[in-house]
Amino acid sequence: MTQERNALGAYGERVAQAHLVAAGLELLDRNWRCSEGELDLVLREGDVLVVCEVKTRTGEGGAAPHEAITAAKLDRLLRLAERWQVEQGVRAPEVRIDLVAVHHPRRGAARVEHVRGLV
Repeated sequence: MTQERNALGAYGERVAQAHLVAAGLELLDRNWRCSEGELDLVLREGDVLVVCEVKTRTGEGGAAPHEAITAAKLDRLLRLAERWQVEQGVRAPEVRIDLVAVHHPRRGAARVEHVRGLV
């Protein structure tokens, strides 16, 4: 089951990346990891550093992707964004946390929902 789940997550990240780049954001990093966690996608939109959490779901049942983004998760993403900037030698005047929900039905094309500015 874990292998299927990892494959689904990787698929969702590829779909999200394509969607965001097509919308004009510049990809800086993907699946950046450190001892504290992982950033799915790191992008830039103008002067804004955008950290994007990607949630991929199949079918219509189960919890909405938005429900997985708790206050604790947002705090952790902000800490990781700060650490990413330090390690990369980048200093953005603004950091934004976005969510991209990829809905992958059993049949048909994926639906992408981009929620800007969770923080």
